[in-house]
Amino acid sequence: MNKFLLSILFTIISFATIQAQKEVTITGKVLEKITGQPLEYATVAFFSQAENRIVTGGITDQSGYFSIPVPVGTYDVSIEFISFIKQTLPNQNLNSDKNIGNFSLEADTQALDEVNIIAEKTSVEIKLDKKIYNVGKDLTVRGGTVSDVLDNIPSVSVDVEGNVALRGNENVRILINGKPSGLVGLNSTDALRQLPAESIERVEVITSPSARYDAEGTAGILNIILRRSKLQGLNGAVTTSIGYPKSAGISGNINYRTGDGDLNIFNTTSYNYREVPGNSSSYTQYFNKEYDDNGNLIVDNPDSYLDETNDYDRVRKGLSTNFGLEWYVTDSASLIGSISYRNGDNESNTTNTLIQLDENQQFVSQNNRFDPEEETDKVIQYSLNFTKDFDTSGEKLTMDFQYEDNSEDEYSGVLLEGINTENVATLEDQTRILLQADYVLPIGEKSQFELGYRGNFNDQDTDYTIEFLDENTGQFVVNDSLSNFLNYREYINAAYTQFGSKVGSKFSYLLGLRLESTRITVDQPTSGDYSKNDYTGLFPTVNLSYELSEDENITLGYSRRIQRPRSYFINPFPSRSSITSVFRGNPELAPSYSGLFDLGYYKKFGKVSLNTSAYFQHATDVFSFISFDTGIPVTVNGQEFTIIERTPINLAEEDRYGFEFTVGYNHSRKWNINANFNIFKQSLTGTAPNGLSLDNDNTSWFARLNNKYTLPGQIEWQTSLSYRGPSEDAQNKREGIFSTNMAFSKDVFNENASLALNVSDLLNSRKRKMDTTTPTYTGTSEFQWRERSITLSFTYRFNQQKKRQQRGYGGDDMDFEG
Repeated sequence: MNKFLLSILFTIISFATIQAQKEVTITGKVLEKITGQPLEYATVAFFSQAENRIVTGGITDQSGYFSIPVPVGTYDVSIEFISFIKQTLPNQNLNSDKNIGNFSLEADTQALDEVNIIAEKTSVEIKLDKKIYNVGKDLTVRGGTVSDVLDNIPSVSVDVEGNVALRGNENVRILINGKPSGLVGLNSTDALRQLPAESIERVEVITSPSARYDAEGTAGILNIILRRSKLQGLNGAVTTSIGYPKSAGISGNINYRTGDGDLNIFNTTSYNYREVPGNSSSYTQYFNKEYDDNGNLIVDNPDSYLDETNDYDRVRKGLSTNFGLEWYVTDSASLIGSISYRNGDNESNTTNTLIQLDENQQFVSQNNRFDPEEETDKVIQYSLNFTKDFDTSGEKLTMDFQYEDNSEDEYSGVLLEGINTENVATLEDQTRILLQADYVLPIGEKSQFELGYRGNFNDQDTDYTIEFLDENTGQFVVNDSLSNFLNYREYINAAYTQFGSKVGSKFSYLLGLRLESTRITVDQPTSGDYSKNDYTGLFPTVNLSYELSEDENITLGYSRRIQRPRSYFINPFPSRSSITSVFRGNPELAPSYSGLFDLGYYKKFGKVSLNTSAYFQHATDVFSFISFDTGIPVTVNGQEFTIIERTPINLAEEDRYGFEFTVGYNHSRKWNINANFNIFKQSLTGTAPNGLSLDNDNTSWFARLNNKYTLPGQIEWQTSLSYRGPSEDAQNKREGIFSTNMAFSKDVFNENASLALNVSDLLNSRKRKMDTTTPTYTGTSEFQWRERSITLSFTYRFNQQKKRQQRGYGGDDMDFEG
């Protein structure tokens, strides 16, 4: 009998356990009551009276739609959105899959008149094909630039010259709001250093892009999302800053949405002035040996030495603005028009000193060269976006048109010993047109089909003119062997389709295929050369995700990518960086293709979150820059040197293996730590045209630590430490680089404003040190683009929340958005 009773009791407990573990899927949609527009990021929570806690929850997507796995049970279901009146459905008995309908939230007019303090937004969101980093709380970039923001994003690094790399690979595609943008400019490095950090809402790191995105960028994609408020009424913020070396800036964002919600007007404008001192030095030993065609030594001249230093005094001035209007034409259709404008006015004064030494490293002569350069950089961009939502929840059509006109003009006059001997002008003009259409069709409650088209049409003209002073006539004469004109055209037509689905409550997949047809033409009237290159490629993408639990999942991604040579890489006419060195493009440069595999794992342990990834990439025809002695003589103060040329070539292949992890520890509201570590191995195989083997294996690593703590008096203190490990290739060996940033922030005026002080490169240690070894010369060099800087900024907010609404409850909803 006792055994029988125990059997019954065990059966009841087992049945109850099974029922408790069973999950059902609850769906629905959240809309704005007045306009009927979907509310993205509305929070849906399931509260259990029996357990007296929120058991699970989720957020709505761009269509206002939610689909949330919920354990069987009885719940109070709450629907919330910032500045809207909360709705609650009490005592909902959820024992099977159910659509609980549409919810129309009404704006809370009383809340709109106040500054509400709401839970802080999570720092990172994990999606099926990307990671989203919200940067609003990063103190170390206050008063800084977009380049500063990117340098604080996990997996991303910015070197001393401003080049952006993703997992150590500099071939990364940078988008603005999901599209190529003139705001990045002809020279993306300089443009990123001029756009204000306050204009950014979040950054999407896409290491395994879906088929919706361009296939360009073998490392992946960085998508920068600019701020645009969705609150009703008038709201905004203004930030002013001053700093040392001398800098000053003001930026503001303002948004006005009419009471009926049909019209939304937004604008972000900034002006910045920055003085950016830098320096570099190099010490080169020339072997001065001569060989016959068989490689036999025939003349062994004494070695000579060249000691070169550069001091850079730069001034960066820039105005940028983005004005737009969002019109809700009907309850299901909206039209957004915007105009973006950027005007950069830069100066760069370079003082170059060349000291010649004999074979005993004794002084021979000195040459002083002063190179003042002025640059104007103007961009205007017109954009139109049309969105249509259909009756079926999630079915959507979007169409985009974008036109850009960019110009970048550089003028410099070189002074030798105080005499103007050389004038250089580089005039670049670019027009770019973007056409895009995307259609999304939900299939059932867990699947989605998508197709689209994108056309990128880029026309770029570069006029490079160099004049030398004729000492006999005192007039400047154009040097035809160096001056040139380049017409570069790049037209890309692409079509894609993808299908995604969620199988059960655990497994999700997104499969896509993209076709890109490219036509590149290079016309050089100077030399009469003309070339055309047409090629078409297929780019499959696969993204898989398996949720082991609410706080643990595994992802696997594959994507095929392409790197196209830029016009600068193709132009065969040399451009001089100094008397003794030139850069020459390679018109024979072919595109590089790669396949990238990415295996990710995410786990949350209470207050600790771990996000890891192992990746492998195989690329063919990769670009590599080689330096070699041309044998062309140049005379400096009576002493003869040979010109060193640097040029890009296609290597046979490259393999990259890497592993990275990001660990976050949220001890409390007052203290949190975030650490990112990335180690990768790069294997190159190839031979230069001169027969020099460039085979090389290099292992390098990168680490970053962010610590944020609230001191007494509610003063926020943030410290960021970063270290870029040493690396080497066939010709160069680079030392490791350590740098640290520190910032303090204090809210004032009843938290309507904030005062922040940040120090960039606190130890003034961000310098690239490199040793170069070739058969004809060896050298050491050091370069520091920007010296230590201090910035004090003040931000005032009106009718705008300081902290943004928390998204979700730690779950990782499947997201098919590209």
